[in-house]
Formats: sequence, C-alpha cells, structure tokens
Amino acid sequence: MEKKKMSKKKKWTISILSILGLFILGTGGYAFYLYNQVENTVESIHQPIEREKSEKRVEVVEFKEQDPISVLLMGVDEREGDSGRSDTMIVLTVNPTDKSTKMVSIPRDTRTEIVGKGFEDKINHAYAFGGPEMAMNTVENFLDIPIDYFIQVNMESFKGIVDAVGGVNVSNTFAFEYGGYTFNEGSLTLDGDEALAFSRMRYEDPRGDFGRQERQRQIIKAVIDKGASFSSLTKFDDIMAIIGENLKTNMTFDEMIDIQKNYKDARFNLEQTQIKGSGTKIDGIYYYIVSDDERTALSAKLKEHLQMSENVSKR
Repeated sequence: MEKKKMSKKKKWTISILSILGLFILGTGGYAFYLYNQVENTVESIHQPIEREKSEKRVEVVEFKEQDPISVLLMGVDEREGDSGRSDTMIVLTVNPTDKSTKMVSIPRDTRTEIVGKGFEDKINHAYAFGGPEMAMNTVENFLDIPIDYFIQVNMESFKGIVDAVGGVNVSNTFAFEYGGYTFNEGSLTLDGDEALAFSRMRYEDPRGDFGRQERQRQIIKAVIDKGASFSSLTKFDDIMAIIGENLKTNMTFDEMIDIQKNYKDARFNLEQTQIKGSGTKIDGIYYYIVSDDERTALSAKLKEHLQMSENVSKR
C-alpha cells in the first residue's frame, strides 16, 4: 500500500495508521497480549534521529493539546550494496481538531536543494545521501513546513501487508492490464500481488506518474482502513511480523499510543493532493520542476492545516 515494483518497496504507508489503529482493539487478556506484542514490535522498528524537534517548530508538539503533526512516509528501494533511494515520498499532515488529514505525494524526480549537501538534485536522492534525517530536512526545506516524524517502509513487504489485512478495496477509473493481471473499471478487491501490480503501472496511464500516485494513495488509504478494523485482528501476528522486519520510524511506543488516543479520528477525512510541475532535462538528466508559485501555494495550504500561525502566536 506499484510502480517500480512498488518501486520495490516503495509503497509505503502502509503501516502507519494501521499500527496505530491496532492499539484500541481487543479486550481483557487478549488486549494485554496485543499491547505487549505491539510494544515489542515498535521497539524493534524505532530508529531515533539526532534532533529533538524540527527547526521550524517553536516548541515540541504536545499530543494532549492536539497540536497538528506531520509525517514523511518513504517507500525505500534498497538494493544490495546500496543505501537505497526513497522512490515514494508522501507527506501527511494530521489535524485532530478538524479531524482531517492531508496527503501530498512528492514526485521522486523533483529537483530541489539537498539540505546538508548544498546542491540541487532529485529529492529522492536525499535519503541515499543522508538517510531519513536528510530526507526529512530536504522535504522541510522544499515545502517550508516542519516534518515531525518519518515512517520508512521496505516495499518488499507490501504484498504481505495487503494479504495480512485480508486484501483491499479500490476504485479503478479505467481498465488496463499490467503484470499479468487485468484490472477492470470500477470497484475492485485486490490481494497483495494484484495491489502491487495495480500500484506499479505508469506508462499506460494518460496521467503518467500522477495517475500512479493516485493509485498508490488509494492503496495506502485502503490498508489504513483495513488495518484499523476489527477484522485485522485475525492476522495480527502476521501484520506485526511484517512490520517488525520492514518498517523504521522515529516514533516511540508512547508517542504512538498518544497519537492513537488523540488523533485517530483524523483518518476519516483524507484529502489527497498532487504537486503540479513539468518535466525537463538538465545536462541529460530528467527532472520534475515545481515553480516557486506552486510551492508557495502548497506550503501555505499545509501551514494552515498545521495551524502554524496559531501555534507560533500562542507559544
């Protein structure tokens, strides 16, 4: 929850709210079992970063105050002998006050300054140069908003997660064939292999990479919805095993619990946005160019959702 083999991992998101949704499921002794197993899994996937908070934050986020938060989701294509690239980058801003989430897909070829390197390159190269923290800093600079957390998914896990939640339901806008599968127009139920192929197709889509991003976001939302449902408990052990092996985040277990407690309703109102730009070649290399006007407009929209001016004035 593809392009490029889900970009081979690229696909993402997947576990984010699905993990969070599992905290409120179950009762009695089984609830205690779930709690402890989730805690053990989160400890294994926790990857702290050096900074305490974003430089664009006046103070640390207070979950009990329901301060809006932002999360960078990265689907990383890790090759043998290579640190990998974040072939999928999605920014989530979550506002529990108005119970809404905004999801912005950043094209991997977007040309921008790589923070910490001092030159411009494709935005997905930031991860290869400096891991999650450089990727976070670069996205912060590109959108001019704080990035509070990252969630990194090895996309080889994608099929397993979709299967573990019992498949996903999507709405397909046009019929196409890809990877040996036929996808008819309309409502579809996909297993892991089908979801991977559905998310991966790009060149037959008249919208190109934007169409692929749209399908990626559909899969992510479907996995989130399924992961937060009671039915996912039947595959709980499978989900936790896949997450433990294929996901990294700087969220701690306690932070996940607080987010689940104070932010869970925000997932029901999800707005998806694509970044407008144009492709060009510079020195023979393809880049996606986003104008300053487009970046400024998108940044203002996300700042409003994060209540940036309100947070600055009250602190």
